[in-house]
Formats: sequence, C-alpha cells, structure tokens
Amino acid sequence: MEQTTGSLSHHRFSRSLLNDPALSSLVEMLLQMEPGQRLASERELSQTLNLSRNTLRDRMSKLESMGALERRERLGTYYTGVQPEHTGDVLILSLMFQQMTLDSLISVRHALERQAAVEACRNADGEAIEALRAAVSAMHATEDGQLLLDADGGFHRALFAASASAGLIFFSEMLQPVLHGTLQYLTLEQDFATMRVVHQEILDAVIAGDAAAASRTIDDHFAWLEVLMDRERQGIRPQ
Repeated sequence: MEQTTGSLSHHRFSRSLLNDPALSSLVEMLLQMEPGQRLASERELSQTLNLSRNTLRDRMSKLESMGALERRERLGTYYTGVQPEHTGDVLILSLMFQQMTLDSLISVRHALERQAAVEACRNADGEAIEALRAAVSAMHATEDGQLLLDADGGFHRALFAASASAGLIFFSEMLQPVLHGTLQYLTLEQDFATMRVVHQEILDAVIAGDAAAASRTIDDHFAWLEVLMDRERQGIRPQ
C-alpha cells in the first residue's frame, strides 16, 4: 500500500496496517471509494476480500471507532473519509483528558497560519487572491462586529486554501471547531480599524509574494489577537 508508506510508515497504526492483511485489504478498498459511498453488504465484502465475517466485523469496528466508517441503521455502512471536522471532535475530547488549554492550541494555529501565509506567497493563484480580497472588502464594508468576525473567518479559510497545502488545509479545518468563537465580540472602534489593517497587510504581502512580510504580518495578527483575548479573559467589554 503506497498510501501508507513513506513518512507515515513508522506510525503505530501504519505498522499495524502493514502487519494486518485483513485491515490492509479493507483500507485499500476504502482508498478507492469516495466519502459518502455505501459499502457492500458484509456477505459481499467477506467474499470480495476473502475474509471471515467475524474478522471483517472486527476490522470494520476498528475503522468505525476512528471515524472512517459510519453505520446507519437499516441503511448500511458508509465510508466517511475521516473528515477534519470529525477529527476536531476527537481533538476536543483529547484536550479535556489532557487538560490542555486553548492558549496552547492558539500557538499551534499561529504556526500553521504563518506557514500557510508563506506558502500562499508561492502558490496563490488569481482565484485565491480574489477570495482573500473579497474577505478584506467585506471587513471594510461593515460596521457590525459579528459580520467583521465572519469576514475574518472567511479570510483565514481563504489563506489556507491559497497555500495549496493539503496538510495545512486539513489541520486548519481540524482545529476550526476548537478555535471557533475564540473572540466573542469586537466593540471598540480601534478593534475594527486594526482588524482591517492587519488583514490588508497580510493580503498585500501575499500579492507581493513577500514571504518574510507575510510571516511578520501573521505575527502581528496574533499579537493583536492576544490583546483582545486578554481583555475578554478579564471580562472587560468596552462600551
């Protein structure tokens, strides 16, 4: 299985996969499917994959617990493709068990966004630039704090898309459920102005293909975000 070798070959699950012909053959079949497709019946699968029904059920249960399969009552079993949002749910549960703070995840998001901006400087095409421009234009077009935050979310989704990095896009989507709503409100006039300036500077750096400037502007963005979060942690809501 070429898809599971290379840099992932030493991971515990990859070793298990490569050493488990039953699991390997099932995953190989799933890799040929599209997310949302229904699997054949257990009888058909056991014949196709040359597995006993008990072995097949065991491996399917393992993949179901990992979010790759979904059993729907009276409808069958479906391949989900392990969507980032589902992984985000597992991440939230892991954070609860590890007693990890939101701040530690924001630092991860900071690193991901910095790299996304750098790669966007190299890879952003005309469509990606237009998506970033549209988000900045939306920021300039509103005086509503919630709409401004919505435009901010659209900008950062567009930035990851502009990176053209499947890995960065996946991890950004995985973290989205955790970090959504980090800021609850923007109320001060300078909040609005800073939001527009910071994102315009990121956009300008990407358009110019200036990776150093893009990295610096992302750092400025997260420094500003930290100020706003400190204010909200203290329960200060300016009028």
